[in-house]
Amino acid sequence: MVDVKKFSDIDIYGLLEVDIGATEQEIRKAYRKKALQCHPDKNPDNPKAAQLFQELSKALEILMDASARAAYDRMLNAKKAAQLRTKQLDSKRQKLKADLEERERQAKEAATGGYKTASTKTPEELFQEEFDRLRKEGSKLIQEEQELMRKQLQDELRMMQTATAPSWDPSKHRVKIRWKADKGDPANGGYSEETLRKFLTKYGDLNALVMSPRKCGSALVEFRDKDAAEMAVTYEKGRLDNPCTLEWVGEAPAQSKQKTSRAGGTVTDRDYESLVLRQLRQAEERKRLIEQMMKEDAEETRE
Repeated sequence: MVDVKKFSDIDIYGLLEVDIGATEQEIRKAYRKKALQCHPDKNPDNPKAAQLFQELSKALEILMDASARAAYDRMLNAKKAAQLRTKQLDSKRQKLKADLEERERQAKEAATGGYKTASTKTPEELFQEEFDRLRKEGSKLIQEEQELMRKQLQDELRMMQTATAPSWDPSKHRVKIRWKADKGDPANGGYSEETLRKFLTKYGDLNALVMSPRKCGSALVEFRDKDAAEMAVTYEKGRLDNPCTLEWVGEAPAQSKQKTSRAGGTVTDRDYESLVLRQLRQAEERKRLIEQMMKEDAEETRE
């Protein structure tokens, strides 16, 4: 069980790697990214990962509750202000300050007969109350998030287990994606799950997308229908500065090996024109997505 004292002593915004003014959507996104990395199912022999997973879940619970977040922010600001004041004092004056604050606290308690009101409670005590309230109430949000993660991990395991299937399964439309990425590159060659989803969803809906846990320039995707998978394999090239290649997992469907017209004959001029136009549209869409991502990256860097 996570102790309130731990959360009184750490910066949970830093734990989730978000700014203090982060929106709920940004907080939830950061939580999912970090919690998936240290999920106990992925790290069965690492007790530190399980502990971090619990801390991340509690941090999400606090920051997604308006009252608890406000109490935490007050406590955090009070601690930062006290630390700043203490730095400006020498050791003798620090002791005098601590004695004065203690006498003031005792005087307030005596004035209220030992009963503390909201105005006489410290920021730490107010946060303790909110922490205890959340613990008693339980969190439906955390249950929902962990259930989503459980399903995602099951999808990842299922896809990894079938990635080396020797033959094509007509009910699954799975594709392997590769790109250049140096070992240990934190940017993974410029590709992330979000980046790949932007490129791939323009062809159709995805059932699942799994990034290689080794960050070695590969991923697996399962499309909802065959046409979307075929178009992606045929046309998608990924980032202009680091193109990717797409290939079928197992044997490609027969239709992908030899394209024919709707009438069953060879490809007509009209089919060819349609194909060229579609390629041009997809190239423009790819260019637009890359420009958008570069703009977003630049904005995040400035912030």
